[in-house]
Amino acid sequence: MLLAVDCGNTNVVFALFEGREIRVRWRIATDPRRTGDEYAVWLSQLLAIEGLERSDVTAMIVSTVVPRARHNLEVLAEKYFHVTPLFAGEGAAGWGIEIDVEEPNSLGTDRAVNAVAAHAKHGGDLIVVDFGTATTFDVVDFHGAYKGGIIAPGINLSLDALVSNTAKLPRIAIEAPRSDSVIGRNTEDQMLIGVFWGYVAMIEGLVGRMRAEIGRPAKIVATGGLSLLFEEHTKLFDHVDPDLTLEGLAILAERAGVS
Repeated sequence: MLLAVDCGNTNVVFALFEGREIRVRWRIATDPRRTGDEYAVWLSQLLAIEGLERSDVTAMIVSTVVPRARHNLEVLAEKYFHVTPLFAGEGAAGWGIEIDVEEPNSLGTDRAVNAVAAHAKHGGDLIVVDFGTATTFDVVDFHGAYKGGIIAPGINLSLDALVSNTAKLPRIAIEAPRSDSVIGRNTEDQMLIGVFWGYVAMIEGLVGRMRAEIGRPAKIVATGGLSLLFEEHTKLFDHVDPDLTLEGLAILAERAGVS
């Protein structure tokens, strides 16, 4: 089975694939200091819970936006799974699409992986909105070329900045407001309305501007952990694929001849 690893700034997600289907996924907080040995202990226990062994992992592919984590993930693959890991965008796991921006090497691998997966699954002109530590908006044309995008603070970063830089505002959890009213009657509701509906307005506004600039109908694909939360409160998205990055890694591995 293929072990796909999406190492982001906040979490590392491990997914075990049988073909193109995810059998199981696990998530751990990103810590660049976490060693390959520590990953192995944690994963071995989780594999055992699923009735699996380390030997069931026959290939591994990694996307990481945290350079310091790369070596430890290589150690995990080679020492404990006895495989040479593929890295997204490199060698046999090359993108297979044009990265049509001024500095192609500066593009986060997760965003390129999303472009690969969105084009393979949905085709046509696309805008991919990824709700992660940052919220990113990526344009993929009907040929599959990555054309550029937008980087905005993630909703949790925005909330953290609000709370950290004010003396009396409490820390609240991100959730949908309890009513459709945008006039809050207490501090917590006012904060939630400002952050949540303000974020929805930002997403809708930026996507509207991007669509106008593209000049052709573009499908909107949402991904990332909070995509399901926002799906219920805007009609913007044509597709919601929370596992788009993991699916993109499986596509790259398949193209590279491993699974």
